[in-house]
Amino acid sequence: MNLRQGLAEGIARLKAAGIDGAARDARALLAEAAGIAPGRVMLEADMVLPDPARFRALIARRAAGEPVSRILGRRQFWGRDFTVTRDTLDPRPETETLIAAALDIGPVARFADLGTGTGIIAVSLLGEWPGATALATDISGAALAVAEQNASDQDVRQRLEFLRIGKAGVWLPEEIGRFDLILSNPPYISAREMKDLAREVRDHDPHEALTPGGDGLAPYRAIAAQAARHLNAGGHVMVEIGWRQGADVAAMFRAAGLGNLRVLCDLDGRDRVVAGQKQ
Repeated sequence: MNLRQGLAEGIARLKAAGIDGAARDARALLAEAAGIAPGRVMLEADMVLPDPARFRALIARRAAGEPVSRILGRRQFWGRDFTVTRDTLDPRPETETLIAAALDIGPVARFADLGTGTGIIAVSLLGEWPGATALATDISGAALAVAEQNASDQDVRQRLEFLRIGKAGVWLPEEIGRFDLILSNPPYISAREMKDLAREVRDHDPHEALTPGGDGLAPYRAIAAQAARHLNAGGHVMVEIGWRQGADVAAMFRAAGLGNLRVLCDLDGRDRVVAGQKQ
């Protein structure tokens, strides 16, 4: 089997399984099996695939609903490759809206990434702001280990501290000090919405990283109540939200005394980030 034949077989198998983006996913898995970059698959179309059985096993996993990032153990985000594991949320492209919002306010000296997961927010911003330092927190020790590995892989580990939060709901413990910017992509899916999630999400992401239960807004209530006392004068807070949560989260920020409120949209035009500023 050469790569051209393998790609055709893989696409057909994924299409039959109802996988969206079958061609893209088959190409990524074929490249992994061949040991080349995905962009070279067609350039090397006549190359003999060294282990067709391995490629077919990868395709079978994707056909069963396992995301490509879980199969490969990595996800590209903001131009960098990040390790992902079963202990972390699979980063979504929508979260790049939060990175863009942070970059719009310019470099800061110190920031916090609450509920860091894979560390994509903290690591990406430290990569963009070489003079900054940051704190990344999570309730999961396993997730923090993945974030630390990603920080090391991207050469920002020396500027990033890690803190395991021991109690749910305490998003900003008193001892962490003050920051110029606080960011978070917390779990925000309501208990009612969990059953409607795509199987790639529902069956493979840690549920504690997806939902806090109830109406999905509990993390925002906590962050809104706790953020101001951990922000320097003029400091900013930015959170990723579910696309129908913008008005509710903005109201929480307003009630907490934060100003300069903005609800920012992702590339699909959906509400994705709520930002506020300490007055």
